[in-house]
Amino acid sequence: MIKDLPNTTVSKISKALVELREEGGVVALGRVLTLIIQTKFSGIEDAVKAANESSREHPCRIIVLAEDDSEKKSESKLDAQIRVGGDAGASEVIVLRAHGEAAKHSAGLVTGLLLPDAPVVAWWPGEAPEVVSTSAIGKIATRRITDAASQVDPHAFLKKLSKTYAPGDSDFAWTRLTLWRAQLAAILDQPPYDPIISVEVTGASDSPSTDLLAVWLEMKLKIKVERIRTNRGKAVSGIRGVKLIRKSGDIEIVRRVADVATLIQPTQPTREISLPRRSLRDCLSEDLRRLDPDDLFGKVITKGFGSRVRLSAKGKR
Repeated sequence: MIKDLPNTTVSKISKALVELREEGGVVALGRVLTLIIQTKFSGIEDAVKAANESSREHPCRIIVLAEDDSEKKSESKLDAQIRVGGDAGASEVIVLRAHGEAAKHSAGLVTGLLLPDAPVVAWWPGEAPEVVSTSAIGKIATRRITDAASQVDPHAFLKKLSKTYAPGDSDFAWTRLTLWRAQLAAILDQPPYDPIISVEVTGASDSPSTDLLAVWLEMKLKIKVERIRTNRGKAVSGIRGVKLIRKSGDIEIVRRVADVATLIQPTQPTREISLPRRSLRDCLSEDLRRLDPDDLFGKVITKGFGSRVRLSAKGKR
């Protein structure tokens, strides 16, 4: 069910929500959080799709606060759309299209629509605020999710985040590493337990996940990690491979095609392993599983990022 509310107010939206529940039997029972998505008009549907899919695991109220990204100036007004039932997954979706001056009052637009006594998570699928924790929406959220890969300069964004990080900040560049970190940890737990002398991490030059993986390995292993940058490929973007260098023989994970990597180990047959690029839904679902600060990400971004990553001149192409 979809209800459009052109040129409306927050109080009218709240009243419409109550009417929809009374008329259609839609209830808010079981909603565990409020998810605020701040984006542009052009990014509404992709964000809503990912949030709806995630809501089946995390029932929530989704508030999409969208700002007009057209060059045409418009009068100050608020258009809204409420989606419930089959059009909203396991959630309620409130889409707010803010025009003109209305877009400058983001906190005021969402405050009256928050679920009472429920945590608030904010997600910026596109361009993020200069400092997410002190932004209007960031101040009311317990968790704040950004995506460095969506920024104009992903590496510069992470550098900035390393200086402005506050507990509760998270980024999809880190969430996309979950499968890689799990695979590497499993390898390191297997014999022989020869010490790792050095590590090479190869990835596209615009891949923030590759930067974070290099930092995590350097902090975990306390050894030098070389970050080898390559051009962005058509078949494979992001992380291309990791080489763990030991005296007894190197271990390599190489991803030459999307979703599948090759594991090369001394004295063992080469085999293929699943390492798919994670979707928005996968990343969002994982971040919504924990509403407390991600302490490991905090340490990686604040203590490790920037000064410890070394860019290797070799391997560029």
